[in-house]
Amino acid sequence: MARLLEVCVDSLASARAAIAGGADRLELCGALALGGLTPYAALLEQIREESDIPIRCLMRPRAGDFLYEKEEIQLMARQIRTLKRAGADGFVIGCLTPGGELDTEAMKPLTDAAEGSGLTLHRCIDVSRDPLKTYRDAMALGIDTVLTSGAASGCMGGLPLIRQLLAQRDEWGGPEVLIGAGVKAPVISAILDQCPNARAFHMSGKTEIESGMVFRRAEVPMGLPGLDEWHIQQTSFEAVRAARTVLDHHS
Repeated sequence: MARLLEVCVDSLASARAAIAGGADRLELCGALALGGLTPYAALLEQIREESDIPIRCLMRPRAGDFLYEKEEIQLMARQIRTLKRAGADGFVIGCLTPGGELDTEAMKPLTDAAEGSGLTLHRCIDVSRDPLKTYRDAMALGIDTVLTSGAASGCMGGLPLIRQLLAQRDEWGGPEVLIGAGVKAPVISAILDQCPNARAFHMSGKTEIESGMVFRRAEVPMGLPGLDEWHIQQTSFEAVRAARTVLDHHS
């Protein structure tokens, strides 16, 4: 059984490491330290100059919740069209109602803008009122993949729900269940032991690289207080390669 490894990246250096390590697909984001935001089209173009690997772009105009204003939805629809022209194969989307349901009305402009591209429902499912219903609603929208931690902070803690989602996928031919949050080689192995029908994993494989700055005025933050601005997070080739090895050789 072929197993998919998706790696989320927010830089050209991370994309190169993920591709070299054996990623099947990239989720391209900006600002992964904030949970991921919509990426720059120019960054996508840089990666496309080097690789034709499938790339899905995260559509998230700001940090915070997934309850979006009309103008934010319009912005995401415009960004989808721009990123599609720049070479995106698909998009990672999700909108919720105030009550925690999947907002299918808000998502329609996004699915329309994607015009048949691959679609992933992002981890808004993990903070929705009823993740199993959210999965079914995503299936009705024609979404082909659902990224989830099983409504837990990490995927190992969410395994009970992940098992249920995998069962729905198998019973109804529903969207692929893309397992994320805390994914690395040993975790993949443990999940495959317990859920042998799992076949898609999402990871960042981040490592910290020391800033090259010698002079540092540390008392003047450029972003959120406490955010480490002297270490750059990048995808580790070794972490991706280790995950790829498990996926390829686990029985």
